[in-house]
Amino acid sequence: MKRYILLALLWTAWCTLHSALISGRVMARMKECHRDRMRYFRIIYNTVSLLTIVPVILYSATLRTSPFFTWSGAWRLPQVLLVISALALFVSGALHYDLLQFLGVRQLREGSSGKGLTQTGGLDVSGILGVVRHPWYTGGMLILWARPLDPSALVTNLVLTAYLVVGAHLEERKLVEEFGQEYRQYQRQVPMFFPGWGRKGRGRG
Repeated sequence: MKRYILLALLWTAWCTLHSALISGRVMARMKECHRDRMRYFRIIYNTVSLLTIVPVILYSATLRTSPFFTWSGAWRLPQVLLVISALALFVSGALHYDLLQFLGVRQLREGSSGKGLTQTGGLDVSGILGVVRHPWYTGGMLILWARPLDPSALVTNLVLTAYLVVGAHLEERKLVEEFGQEYRQYQRQVPMFFPGWGRKGRGRG
């Protein structure tokens, strides 16, 4: 049991670090102190996130045991549907997000801290973004739960699912600050993760 508690703490620590580094307060402080170096921030952030997640994944791998749930027999079709849905969300989201901006490459090329992650830098509500507000987060949840479950996988899934939900809400705060009433109207019209779930309800903006 102690090993799984440690695993949960490690994942929580990684999630906290991952969110803290791009929090509004940290970003504002970085821009204030290192404005001329902000073009490096995204690629450093991605590198730190990658390097710090590797030990957690390796530790999780040492705890693997025989799964208590597998997607076999009648469960195989739902698993395939989850995976296909996740891939569709990732691909359709990629059509609207600026992947070079996401990786930090565009910032280096253009010598600036960059725009938002959409292709236009503005509020994009077309395509999949007119169906769900966070298609990559939804795809991540589906992929997590489409795999066989042993205790370590269950702990990992619970922590990362909670992180995706909390992370999406934190991201929405920044988007409301950036786009104001336009984003609040978008929240009322389009669900956060799944069609028909997470919509705040239509109303006057």
